[in-house]
Amino acid sequence: MLQIIKMEISNTNKIVHRVVLSGGPCAGKTQAQNALCNFYEKLGWKVYRVPETATVLLGGGVKFADLGPKEAARFQNNLLKTMMCIEDTFFQLAQDSGQNCLVICDRGTLCSSAYLSKDEWQNILLQNNLTLEEIRDKRYDQIVHLVSAAEGAEQFYSLENNKCRTEGLELARLMEQRAREVWKGHPCLDIIDNSTNFPGKIDRLIRAVAGRTGVTMD
Repeated sequence: MLQIIKMEISNTNKIVHRVVLSGGPCAGKTQAQNALCNFYEKLGWKVYRVPETATVLLGGGVKFADLGPKEAARFQNNLLKTMMCIEDTFFQLAQDSGQNCLVICDRGTLCSSAYLSKDEWQNILLQNNLTLEEIRDKRYDQIVHLVSAAEGAEQFYSLENNKCRTEGLELARLMEQRAREVWKGHPCLDIIDNSTNFPGKIDRLIRAVAGRTGVTMD
């Protein structure tokens, strides 16, 4: 069991830590969010959870496979803008809070680029007057990428816990590689693989975030 030893950073200096949980299909992001939330709330932190924008939109009846090239590009552009607007709402709430805050983003701005060509992604950045450094390096304090069960824990890969997920094992592995690749270059990137059982994976996740926020654990 995880045990908090002490805070190395005084609460008199309020911390706002913005972390993205990235990952391939069936990586355990939902359980990871719950574990992080429980851990930091026990520390007395305020925790905000930013929902996954793509799941919100796709869950509203959007079928990406039915969109033509122009409609798909427009959808991805609007997805990015919607995501940033939602995130900014939570970031501002955290900044205005009088206590330490952890903001957990279920995926981040670069995740969409895993499904686009380089030209398509560059066009979206240009349309929104954005740079890679702005939305990767400056927007988030930490990226934690949870490796899909399709890579190293195949026996646990399932489509049952997400009604928007349709990927078979091979496609899931490809999506995992793409999702991991887009965040390379961020100064605080932690990759949590499947080298342990799932409780061990969650333990390593919490330790990765704790290490970035000044929480010392046994």
